[in-house]
Amino acid sequence: MIAYIVRRLLSMLPVMAVVALFVFLLLHLAPGDPAAIIAGDNATPANIAAIRNALGLDEPLWKQFLVWTAKLARGDLGESMFWNESVTTLVGQRAEPTISLATTTIIFAVTVAITLGVVAAARAGTLVDRFVMGFAVMGFSVPVFVVGYMLIFLFAIQLKWLPVQGYTPIAEGLLPWLRNLTLPSIALGMAYVALIARITRATMLDVLAEDYMRTARAKGVAPRPMLLKHALKNAAVPIVTVIGIGVALLIGGVVITETVFNIPGVGRLVVDAIARRDYPIIQGVIIIFSGIYVLVNLLVDLSYTLLDPRIRY
Repeated sequence: MIAYIVRRLLSMLPVMAVVALFVFLLLHLAPGDPAAIIAGDNATPANIAAIRNALGLDEPLWKQFLVWTAKLARGDLGESMFWNESVTTLVGQRAEPTISLATTTIIFAVTVAITLGVVAAARAGTLVDRFVMGFAVMGFSVPVFVVGYMLIFLFAIQLKWLPVQGYTPIAEGLLPWLRNLTLPSIALGMAYVALIARITRATMLDVLAEDYMRTARAKGVAPRPMLLKHALKNAAVPIVTVIGIGVALLIGGVVITETVFNIPGVGRLVVDAIARRDYPIIQGVIIIFSGIYVLVNLLVDLSYTLLDPRIRY
C-alpha cells in the first residue's frame, strides 16, 4: 500500500507539469494585455511598455515559463499584478468561504443523493422511482446560476426565510454561517445530487438482482437491513468513484455559485482576476484546484480497500 501511494504521488508530478504548461500557454497566448488594463484608458504607449517591463511581460515566453515554474517548485505562486500581494496570501484570505461552501455542498449532496438513489432502487418501476429519476435529470440539466436565482427569488425574496447574498464567518456563529450557505449549497449541489443519485440507483439495482440478495430475501431478511447493510455496502465502490469524479463539477461550480451569491471566496477571486488578466492569481488557483482534484482521486482509490477487502494494490 505504501509503495502504491508513493507511486501515485510521484505520478502527480507529470500531471501537474502538463496542467501548468497548458494553463500558462492558454493565458499568455489569449488576446488582451494586463499591462494596458493596469495602466488605464489614458495611458501612453511608454507607460504600458514600462509596466510590461516591470512585470516581466516583455521577456520571451519560454523565459517567463521557466521563471514561473522555478518559483512554483519552491511553493511560490507569485504575486498579484493588481493587489501587489502574494497569491498564497490572497487565496488564504478567501479560503474559508470556499472550503465552507464545498463542505456543506458535499454533505448535502451525498446525503440526499444516496437516499434518493436507494429509495428509487427499492421502488423500481413505481411512481416514486420515476419522480426521483425525473428530478435527477432536471437537476443535471438546469445550470447552477439558474437554480441559484430561482432559490433566491423563492426563499429569499418571496418567503424571506434566508438571506439573499453574502457570507458570515463561522466564528460569528454556527446558525448565521449555515443560513448564508444554505441556498448556495443547494444550488451548487443539485447537479452533484443528480449524478450520484442516478449511479446509486443503477448500482443498487445490479446488486439487488444478484443471487445472494435473492437468498437473503428467501431467508426472511427485513427490507431495510437488506438495502442498507447488504446492498448499499456492496454498491459502495461505484458510488464512491462517482463522488470523486463529481469533485470536478464542484470545483467548476464554485466560481459561478460564489458570483451569484456574492460570496467572497476563491471563486470570486478568480472572476476578478480574469477580468483584470491577473495571470499569477489565475495560474495559482488552477494549480491548487488541480492538485486538490488529483489528491481526491487518490483518496477515492485508497478507500476501495476499506469498502471491498478483496481489492489489493
